[in-house]
Amino acid sequence: MPIRRFGGHRSLVSNSQRPKLSYGYTKMNISRGGYRVFSANSTTACTELAKKITERLGVELGKSVVYQESNSETRVDVKESVRGQDIFIIQTIPRDVNTAIMELLVMAYALKTSCAKNIIGVIPYFPYSKQCKMRKRGSIVCKLLAAMLAKAGLTHIITMDLHQKEIQGFFSFPVDNLRASPFLIQYIQEEIPDYRNAIIVAKSPSAAKRAQSYAERLRLGLAVMHGEANHSESDMADGRQSPPLSRVTTGHTGLELPYQKHVPFPGIELPMMMAKEKPPITVVGDVGGRIAIIIDDIIDDVEDFVAAAEILKERGAYKIYIMATHGLLSADGPRLIEESAIDEVVVTNTVPHEVQKLQCPKIKTVDVSMILAEAIRRIHNGESMAYLFRNIAVDD
Repeated sequence: MPIRRFGGHRSLVSNSQRPKLSYGYTKMNISRGGYRVFSANSTTACTELAKKITERLGVELGKSVVYQESNSETRVDVKESVRGQDIFIIQTIPRDVNTAIMELLVMAYALKTSCAKNIIGVIPYFPYSKQCKMRKRGSIVCKLLAAMLAKAGLTHIITMDLHQKEIQGFFSFPVDNLRASPFLIQYIQEEIPDYRNAIIVAKSPSAAKRAQSYAERLRLGLAVMHGEANHSESDMADGRQSPPLSRVTTGHTGLELPYQKHVPFPGIELPMMMAKEKPPITVVGDVGGRIAIIIDDIIDDVEDFVAAAEILKERGAYKIYIMATHGLLSADGPRLIEESAIDEVVVTNTVPHEVQKLQCPKIKTVDVSMILAEAIRRIHNGESMAYLFRNIAVDD
């Protein structure tokens, strides 16, 4: 009778002869999946950037439906499998900011529950980025939005020219803050005649570092404007310089009686704080007979830019350009630009502004889909992002 041996043994059946599981896979989970690119916008105008990015990547835009129901609720239906894949959600922010944020959150959560491996948000213009500091008794809304995106399932974010670089510290996952300056500098060199006779202008002292970065790379001079008619966001009170003047003191810890006397709080007397009084707008630097190029990250309310252009014209600048990454151009911005001394406004396509361009032919667009597509490719392949930041200054 043959002896049976119990214990470990090697199968005599080769791997190619093993029965495969359903759908042709030999394992339940795919060790390395592909990637998909989705657009989280429900409006056609906002999907243009996503289409340009997918064309550069050579892939098709993911199949999904994003729409608003009759009761204004956001609904997202993903029409293909995303299990085990890297998913990139491209979300450009239209005028209806809150709807766009909700679309991004709902889509991210839908992909998370569909077992996507990584969910990367491509948000060229990050909304609420101006609300990144405490104002009086307000809140830091940008930090709240970062927490919401993490809770929805995002694991990475690609954005461009954050209003303040410190915003990256609000996130619990990696943030790649790309720069649009190489594209804007290329536009200056190729599209502005006699740009060697130009001077880079900072609209306020807070924008001087960014403008200096442009001036150094273009080998141009720098001028700084100081003084504003309206208070800038840096001058808004944050509540910390207005302590209460008096306080009610009681002799017991019970209810306060109506006849008790109000006495001043016996604390430290602070010196009286002098109110700020900004001088009229002045220009530090010679702009006479030069092309003035104003550099900023966001152009939203254009009144300050129009006032700056008038001052530069009075100082002798014969052409005025405005360069900004994000062209929000809210309210009557296009009309004010058309009627002003500004010769041209150059912005990127991080925010859709086709309607504004129809209202004002002075608005020009620079395409940044190339760097966004390259960032997506490098993140999926696990390559270094350092190449995208070469020759980029810290203050840019």
